[in-house]
Amino acid sequence: MQFGIFTVGDVTTDPTTGRTPSEHERITAMVTIAQKAEEVGLDVFATGEHHNPPFVPSSPTTMLGYIAARTERLQLSTATTLITTNDPVKIAEDFAMLQHLAGGRVDLMLGRGNTGPVYPWFGKDIRDGIPLAIENYHLLHRLWREDVVDWEGKFRTPLQSFTSTPRPLDGVPPFVWHGSIRSPEIAEQAAYYGDGFFANNIFWPKEHFQRLISLYRRRYEHYGHGSADQAIVGLGGQVFMRKNSQDAVREFRPYFDNAPVYGHGPSLEEFTEQTPLTVGSPQEVIDKTLTFRESFGDYQRQLFLMDHAGLPLKTVLEQLDLLGAEVVPVLRKEFDAMRPAHVPDAPTHASLVAARAAAPEATR
Repeated sequence: MQFGIFTVGDVTTDPTTGRTPSEHERITAMVTIAQKAEEVGLDVFATGEHHNPPFVPSSPTTMLGYIAARTERLQLSTATTLITTNDPVKIAEDFAMLQHLAGGRVDLMLGRGNTGPVYPWFGKDIRDGIPLAIENYHLLHRLWREDVVDWEGKFRTPLQSFTSTPRPLDGVPPFVWHGSIRSPEIAEQAAYYGDGFFANNIFWPKEHFQRLISLYRRRYEHYGHGSADQAIVGLGGQVFMRKNSQDAVREFRPYFDNAPVYGHGPSLEEFTEQTPLTVGSPQEVIDKTLTFRESFGDYQRQLFLMDHAGLPLKTVLEQLDLLGAEVVPVLRKEFDAMRPAHVPDAPTHASLVAARAAAPEATR
């Protein structure tokens, strides 16, 4: 099972000091956090994609390429690649290039994002969100698997005898996760292609995501990719830790209360009771994360959000030390012990290359 962190790249004022980092500080901090994630033994670093203040990661492949040169083992991913407003041709080329530069340590998560105005900024209509996601991914899927593509759709100019370059490393495209908070159509899309489904269950109660993941698993089996419990599932989560829970709650409360995404709403206690947010000791994080398997079944990737709401870099790095030393080793051992032998690990470039080599010629 893979464990890692994802960032949304927000530039938020620290409510305890009143200081707001510059964009440059925030960008360099994200690189430092990624390097720290590898140092403490995590598997994945993922960045979001945003094109509006107060967020800075407008060019994920640029950032991930920079991080690739400064890491050796870390899997590099996105927490959202906007399949609706990015040209699928550019996605195909950018991530294939990143795949070569990173030696295959690349996958991506496709999504529609949560910022409505981004659609007209890139010449799209938000009312076409789901059709855009479906059509654009159909083209992206072909661009990575066919050397020459003829294509015509509704939302972009036709392609005639087009070859996306560079071709995917070893002839194997990056693995794709389809991320969704609310859309059954995206769960269906992930199942149809046999891709991964990532439920970023950081805001809503678990029952909502249980329905989405259950739909994805049933349809994954329906399309013949394997049994429902072999479907590739990822989950999000949020944690803040100190050695004892009282210190964690006291320190995190002002950040929670003023956070752009959930501040000035439900109390910290209400939010932790109803969502995956865990504020407490490392053992409390372990205990709550282990319940995710009870709710969603065996899954392959767990990502935590840790660098948000104005938390200073020093605090985030301390959180990563706790996550790497006290939480992930226990979770890794417990999840591995409970996972049946027929349930696969998270796909990697090496495993996808091996699977392709073992597949009959007709299915390649």
